[in-house]
Amino acid sequence: MTAIILAAGLGSRYGGLKQLDPVGPNGEFIIDYSVYDCIRAGFDRIVFIIKEENLEVFEETIGSRIKGDVKIEYAFQNMNDLPDGFSCPVDRAKPWGTAHALRACRNIVDDKFVIFNADDFYGRESFENMFKSLDAVDSKTYSMPGYTLANTLSDNGHVARGVCVTENGMIKHIREIKQIMRIDGIVKYEDNGEWKEIDENSPVSMNFWGFTPDIFQYLEDEFAEFLKNPDTNLLKDEFYIPSVIDNGVSAGDFQCKVIDTPAKWMGVTYRTDKPAFLDFLNAKIAAGEYPENLWGV
Repeated sequence: MTAIILAAGLGSRYGGLKQLDPVGPNGEFIIDYSVYDCIRAGFDRIVFIIKEENLEVFEETIGSRIKGDVKIEYAFQNMNDLPDGFSCPVDRAKPWGTAHALRACRNIVDDKFVIFNADDFYGRESFENMFKSLDAVDSKTYSMPGYTLANTLSDNGHVARGVCVTENGMIKHIREIKQIMRIDGIVKYEDNGEWKEIDENSPVSMNFWGFTPDIFQYLEDEFAEFLKNPDTNLLKDEFYIPSVIDNGVSAGDFQCKVIDTPAKWMGVTYRTDKPAFLDFLNAKIAAGEYPENLWGV
């Protein structure tokens, strides 16, 4: 089965290409640990979604380290890659979002797959559980591992999360909220200049999904609707996977199951998050969950 990794992000808040910032004792990146977990969970093909200008640096780093352990391919997110009849505004400065990035794989992925962020640490159990869940995934039932909002915040600034409402283990509604942070001990989000409280125990998507190739036609149709919607700001708005899931679930086109995971999510949204992540990772290595030299080279 295939694992698709979203690695085309600009990393603007972090101040650099954070997907390729060493965190491990032998120069490993966060993405290395995700690939390592993918391989031992059973995935035999990795597709990196990147910007084409970053191909060489990916091939020379993560690509060269895992060459031979798993099949590697690349897909390129290009702002000009739009459905027939649409063109990119000349003044648009950033990519179209995660759902547009996934769409870049439409011509190379034809089996069941998972997709997740390059710069998040999801934990071994999440990959194992999602691999198993793909056996039950079909054109009408997709999946995602569920994490608790309070456990996915940063102490150093706001984060964006897909906040879910669930019923009987299925997503009923998912909302992409861009600015969430803990203020004076209370988790809040910014909404039109007002900070509103949100339940810190809410289940959230960390942009880790299990799909079948059927999703690509749905993406095509949804993206066209997004582009022609008069409310869409074609210079700034982005086409997100959680929005696609919410629309599909609300319309009854498919359902999405929340997969329980005991794994702890960790991320480096800001550079000041890195020390805490290093402590977390070193504890994992000391406990024997990962080898000190991940690839043995």
